Amino acid sequence: MFFSATALAHASPGVAEVDPGTLTGKVMCGYQGWFNATGDGAGRGYHHWSRSGKRKPCPDTITFDLWPDLSEFPEEERFPTEFQHADGSTAEVFSSFLEPTVHRHFEWMRDYGIHGVFLQRFIHTLDQPQHKRHNDTVLAHVRGGAEKTGRVFAMMYDTSGLGSGQSQRLLDDWRELVTETRITESPRYLNHKGRPLLAIWGCGFRDDKNRPSLDDWEEILTALRTDPTLGNPAVMLGVPTFWRELRRDSLEESRLHEILAMADVISPWTVGRYRDPGEARRHAAEIATADIAWCEEHNLDYLPVAFPGFSWHHLQKRHGRDQPVNSIPRRRGEFLQSQIDAYLDAGAEMLYVAMFDEVDEGTAIFKCTNHPPVDAPFATFEGLPSDHYLKLTGRAARRFEEVGRRRR
Repeated sequence: MFFSATALAHASPGVAEVDPGTLTGKVMCGYQGWFNATGDGAGRGYHHWSRSGKRKPCPDTITFDLWPDLSEFPEEERFPTEFQHADGSTAEVFSSFLEPTVHRHFEWMRDYGIHGVFLQRFIHTLDQPQHKRHNDTVLAHVRGGAEKTGRVFAMMYDTSGLGSGQSQRLLDDWRELVTETRITESPRYLNHKGRPLLAIWGCGFRDDKNRPSLDDWEEILTALRTDPTLGNPAVMLGVPTFWRELRRDSLEESRLHEILAMADVISPWTVGRYRDPGEARRHAAEIATADIAWCEEHNLDYLPVAFPGFSWHHLQKRHGRDQPVNSIPRRRGEFLQSQIDAYLDAGAEMLYVAMFDEVDEGTAIFKCTNHPPVDAPFATFEGLPSDHYLKLTGRAARRFEEVGRRRR
């Protein structure tokens, strides 16, 4: 069912504290938290706003397609760019390094009833002190924001760039977060099956030259089960769309299924795998339904991924590729809603919405403006209110909550 902007305008905000005991019945968003700006104290320049971090974002350097709505941000949380709005005013961006900014994002989650986030942590950057400091700072902000607003959070490692034979780097970092940072002791850290939930993305992809090998994955999962210093987490694995059939984006090795059976939750990455509501419904009916049956047979939970649209014109331009703005159109929310409905119909009991703040690839659901700067092409929310996708996601959260209650 597609909900109009008028109907959504009357949706009551959810303020109840989220149960941190299970992923079942939850709608979780990915949270990148990787944005910086010169003057924020991180020393990373305009990281992820500009491919030349030392320069302010301008038409020659930008890497993102959606412009965030900063109308609720005070002056001290805004950072200038070289872009201008139609009225001649300077366009501004934010920094994830600032605690009030991250906390505001969690307040939006609370106000619209979204359960929480998987905080992305790119393991290949953590050997650089500046990047590690930023990641650790944002983690502290996310923890504080979740505790302040009654949301939940869990760590998600992205293994892109972590080559074969380097699995110990991931295990060492997770051990530090468990034993020194003690993130799983937060009352807002998400648990599943009685254990803290750890998500690790990138298992079994065909293009795995810069990701762990299957031997590495077996080593990682075995250690997480047996090493007491690693906290015995429940493990969610981010896997290829066609992992079950071992085709297309997946490795064609049957051993992959043995590795996946060592996890607790399987989450196929489907961003870009379908492009309109009809394709989304067919994917859920033909692929996700069979995926869920496989997971039930192997005592695994299934976390499908939904996304609102896709656009990476500026990100690809840096590589000399010409990609249109809005390459997968949002269709005024119909595309996201079609996935929510289809995955519920297929029997899904939880949902991962990609992403909360991903403006680089145009998948963000947080508040973005319909009036971006005029100096370059940008995607917009097609005239819908800037909180439209927060409302859609919050409404989905309430529907999945009901699924969770029925299961219990």
